[in-house]
Amino acid sequence: MNDLVSWIGDHTWVGWVGAAVALTLIELLSLDLVLLMFAVGALTAAVVAALGGPLWLCIVVFAALSMAMLAFARPKLARMLHAGPDLETGWETIAGRVAVVDRTVDVHGGRVKLDGETWTARTPDDSEAFEPNTEVAVVRIDGASLVVTRKAM
Repeated sequence: MNDLVSWIGDHTWVGWVGAAVALTLIELLSLDLVLLMFAVGALTAAVVAALGGPLWLCIVVFAALSMAMLAFARPKLARMLHAGPDLETGWETIAGRVAVVDRTVDVHGGRVKLDGETWTARTPDDSEAFEPNTEVAVVRIDGASLVVTRKAM
């Protein structure tokens, strides 16, 4: 028994590495990046222990680095992991784009091509009408039709 206690006392770094591995595995279940910060602290404590540092120093290094990682590294990592490209869906992706008139468009209807697709289209009021091959700007979608107006120069 004394041999085991002596071995553990001489190899505390193994315990710290084991703790780091266990914390990392548990982190895989939660994916909160909290236990991962403690795992990094445990690995650092293992390095201190392997270099011959006393147990109290290992504990201080573990606690200090873990808290620093939680305060400074985790928020940045979480933002990076949770941030993604802005995904626009619906009519917001079409508003403001340029279409080409396929069949004359007026307040009563017509057709335009937008990215190779043919859409029914109309103008917002009687004041505009567009002939084929004219570029127009999409204002919004109304039902299944595009509402178009004169393209800004």
